[in-house]
This record gives sequence, structure tokens and C-alpha cells, in this order.
Amino acid sequence: MKSDSLNPAKETQEAKISAVRIVHPIPPVCGPDARILILGSFPSVKSREACFFYGHPRNRFWQVLAAVFDDRFPETVPQRRDFLLRHRIAAWDVIASCEIVGSSDASIRNVIPNDIRPLLRTSLIQEIYVNGKTAGILYKKHILPVCGLPCRVLPSTSPANAAWHLDYLIEAWRVIAGPEPSQAL
Repeated sequence: MKSDSLNPAKETQEAKISAVRIVHPIPPVCGPDARILILGSFPSVKSREACFFYGHPRNRFWQVLAAVFDDRFPETVPQRRDFLLRHRIAAWDVIASCEIVGSSDASIRNVIPNDIRPLLRTSLIQEIYVNGKTAGILYKKHILPVCGLPCRVLPSTSPANAAWHLDYLIEAWRVIAGPEPSQAL
């Protein structure tokens, strides 16, 4: 089977040996009135352990969203789920399953994408944002041809993206709180 690695030149023999196929363990969060969808690439080890999105304590996703929406920081999984639903945000990931080493996006290969079409049919989603370049590349390769709705790539909130200071991330992510889409009557 052909490798779907993002960085084939950087793959090492060790990475090939220790890559494990993992099926995405977290269901999407999407209310019927969701207006935007935020997609990551694939959940980190910490997120898989927490069984919810952006579970690594140093990932700045929840900090950024709290600042963007001028809301309190959601600490628990129920608070995070409620936060998303209250702000009409759907969340999921591009990848349904893949081979991956730990949490390394660079090691991702043999991707099977999630089918986001049911989310689009059962909600008011009109805009899709992706968290980081890897999610953007994978979305454009695997999901855009199927759903036809382009995405906007936002800087990754991952702790691995240390070049982006929290204030810069917040400013870049403010676009998700943009004007409410008009409701058809």
C-alpha cells in the first residue's frame, strides 16, 4: 500500500516500525444549529486518553476559544462540550484512521478520512476551519473533493507550534467569531 505520509523524506525506519494504525475514538460534537466546523488532523495521545478534543494540557485551543468568545476557560470535558454547543461550533478531525507514531502529525500515513457530509446535512454549517497546516493539507486532499466546501487554515494551537505566541493565535482565530450567517426564513 502506498504511503500517505506528509514528509516521506523524513520517515525513518524506526518510525515505520513503531507506527500503529489507530481508529479515531472521539465522536464529533455538532448541534443542529452549529454554524462552523473546526477540524483538527487526528487526536493526540492525550486527547485519545481524555476521549475529547484538544486534551493535551499545553494545547492552547481552549484558551484561544475562550478569549475569542470572551468566555470562561472550559476545564472539564462536559464544560468543553457545552462551550462548543453554546457557541454553535462543531468539532471533529479530518482523519478517521491512520498509521501514526504517538502524536506526531509528521508521521501520519495511510489516511482514511472522516465523512463530514452527515454533519453538513444535519446542521447550519457554512464555514469550515482547520487547526493547522497538516489538517489543511489532508482536508484539501481527502475531504474537499467529496464535500466541495473549502476550508480556511488557521495556525495550529498545538504546543509544537511554539512560533505562534498566544496573543497571535487569538488574533488569527478571531475570524471564527465573525458575523453570524444570515438565517433563511
